[in-house]
Amino acid sequence: MYGSLRQAPGTGPEAGSGAGSGPPGGNRARHRRAALGAASAVGALLLSACSGASDDGNGALPPKPSQRPKSTAPFWVNPDSKAARQVSTYGKDDKAADARLVQRIAAQPVAEWIGIDDPEGEARGFTEAAAKADREALLVLYNIPHRDCGSYSRGGASDGNAYRAWLDGVLTGIGDRPTTVILEPDALPHIEDKCTPQQFHEERYALLTEAVGKLKGLAHTKVYLDAGNPHWIKDPGRMVEPLKRAGIAQADGFALNISNYQTTQENTTYGKKLSAMVGGKHFVIDTSRNGNGAPGGDDPENWCNPRGRALGTAPTIRTGDPQVDAYLWIKRPGESDGTCKGGPKAGAWWPTYARELARNADGAKKG
Repeated sequence: MYGSLRQAPGTGPEAGSGAGSGPPGGNRARHRRAALGAASAVGALLLSACSGASDDGNGALPPKPSQRPKSTAPFWVNPDSKAARQVSTYGKDDKAADARLVQRIAAQPVAEWIGIDDPEGEARGFTEAAAKADREALLVLYNIPHRDCGSYSRGGASDGNAYRAWLDGVLTGIGDRPTTVILEPDALPHIEDKCTPQQFHEERYALLTEAVGKLKGLAHTKVYLDAGNPHWIKDPGRMVEPLKRAGIAQADGFALNISNYQTTQENTTYGKKLSAMVGGKHFVIDTSRNGNGAPGGDDPENWCNPRGRALGTAPTIRTGDPQVDAYLWIKRPGESDGTCKGGPKAGAWWPTYARELARNADGAKKG
């Protein structure tokens, strides 16, 4: 999942979201597949109605991104995101139609993935910018040792102590500012599907439990542990023990569908079953690219830059379901899943794919 770097407000580089993944060798994010469905409770909040992009056919350029209504989506919209920069570039090149398409991404609050080089500076930069705008930062921590089983987003901290030092930097950077953290995508599902070697399991559980405890020790931080998606670990009961051993009791809940394409309806059904097994914990769903559901066929890498996908329901806390805390854009739409199907490296910005996701959203059911 981890990918390219870009500049945090007034700080050092920030990790891009590459999208992860799953086990190498064709067994990967079958994880993130589903049939089409719809979230009827948020019909009024579908992307086309709240993207901030005008398409009046007169060639007008969209306005600069502004914050979404706090009562709908309290998360910070980064005015200097990769998508916002692309909109500006298209404007300079007199490509108004392309600018309006990418504005549909730039106008939304999208998660910031903290990089490895300056975790304190990046976390501080994003949380301070969010607080200044009277919004909440949405951060992804993705640096667990032995990350992504050596696949496109391989890497992570060199060992447990390096991870702890990195996490301490993140904690200092967040401070007492309101923040929601998505903790270590793929880390637990990769334990359950046996992709992560057995000798690393105990350390991983310890690191995740420590991370949850330290993050919850901050004044205004929410934490969600990744629990995969309905087509990765298909039986939700298999995720119960990993979540418990990683500290779900102390966390605010779990996250589903990160960087994948499963429908909101299917994730909700799965999430409710899993929630009932872990003390009624709430959950969030990544809707960033699930507007057309997951691709069909037998492509072993159908999780990686599949064509025909679409932006899903815009980020919101108005889900219409008391167990679903939010629909979030955790994966940053327009960033590559990896060097497959003509894409650049994981996390790199890919304008062609960004435009396709936005264009396809016009006819999508939004999950």
